[in-house]
Amino acid sequence: MRRLPIYLLVDTSSSMIGQPIAAVREGLHMMIEALRSDPYALETAYISVITFDSTARQTTPLTDLMSFQEPTLNAAGCTEMGKALLLLADCVKREVKTGNAEEKADWRPLAFILTDGEPTDDIQPGINAIQEIKFGVFVACAAGESANTDTLKRITPTVISLNTADAESIKAFFQWVSKSVSVNSKKVNLNKQESNTPTNTESSASSNPPPAGDLGDLPPPPPEINVVL
Repeated sequence: MRRLPIYLLVDTSSSMIGQPIAAVREGLHMMIEALRSDPYALETAYISVITFDSTARQTTPLTDLMSFQEPTLNAAGCTEMGKALLLLADCVKREVKTGNAEEKADWRPLAFILTDGEPTDDIQPGINAIQEIKFGVFVACAAGESANTDTLKRITPTVISLNTADAESIKAFFQWVSKSVSVNSKKVNLNKQESNTPTNTESSASSNPPPAGDLGDLPPPPPEINVVL
């Protein structure tokens, strides 16, 4: 079975204490429940959660929706975003299957990063690491005025922003991520017949699984989300 890997990178530094981290918990719960009601996502989407504060950790390995257990998210410490990017690259290389003569490759992973602040470590090694991977979608979200969109543009050209890091804005972000996953889950399911051809498989030495159709087409963001040009 070809999976659609989804990686969520969540800032759990001390600036997220209180309403923001509570909103992340609620938003993640809403996202998982919405995807579990989507037959396309239920069949193909696998979710992983990576948190970063004074360190980076994969709180949830790549897991199917029905087996997914919401991680305990608490906020403390600084914002080691560079470590999170390095961990993301390592997780993708370990968890996303590449194709061979006997098994189809997974679809290219989707990645979403949410932060309300500036990195406290050097992010360039992490940027170098993720540039070796072909993502279907990589979106960075700046939650509130303290998040530096120019820094996030170094990571990915697809940057969005929330005017504030309040509960409604953060929950709107997770709702939009849910819709984005649903859109791309439907695309990969519709592309299954095409994916059975040899041209869509790759050797086990490859780190670039085939794309899930045109993954650049994300659903329109809600009013709480601004696209950073």
